[in-house]
Amino acid sequence: MILGGGIVGTQAAKMAAGLGATVTIMDISLNRLRYLSDIMPANVITMFSSEYNIRKAIKDHDLIVGAVLIPGAKAPHLITRDMLREMRPGTVVVDVAVDQGGCIETCRPTTHENPTYIIDDVVHYCVANMPGAVPYTSTLALTNATLPYAIRLANKGWKQACIEKPELKYGLNIVNGKVVYQGVAEAFNLPYESVDSLF
Repeated sequence: MILGGGIVGTQAAKMAAGLGATVTIMDISLNRLRYLSDIMPANVITMFSSEYNIRKAIKDHDLIVGAVLIPGAKAPHLITRDMLREMRPGTVVVDVAVDQGGCIETCRPTTHENPTYIIDDVVHYCVANMPGAVPYTSTLALTNATLPYAIRLANKGWKQACIEKPELKYGLNIVNGKVVYQGVAEAFNLPYESVDSLF
């Protein structure tokens, strides 16, 4: 079972389905669920994410992947502590977004050296830097995606780079002491100022 149909959830579903697993992927976006239903193989079931559906599904899934990410904000706890008792002993939960608070209440960051722990007979895997397990490959992927932006920032300065590549400005969190990312402002209860007001 995968909570979240974004990039991480989609790739997790593809991998599990490719290995022959029956996969349930949940999301709150009906458009995203329609898209996933169209592109996924027959052994992937899409389902609207609600507390009722989650509680029903956790009873018969062996692996639950939390792939919920709300950019700049903490994800809601979709799997709560009391839900662990409804899972079969030996169920594994993986919270991919644990470094941003995660969506499984009982998850806490772990390391590659000590990656798992058990609560109520449920195995938790919550490594905060999962790509670190394949450092060479993940470094190449990240560098290929970000290096052009880093070069532009170095050569043009942040403001000019953001003017030329507007997508860069949505990566700004704080400028001149002002919080310009709404999710960060809400998470820390700070005043928010639109990034567009700086240009």
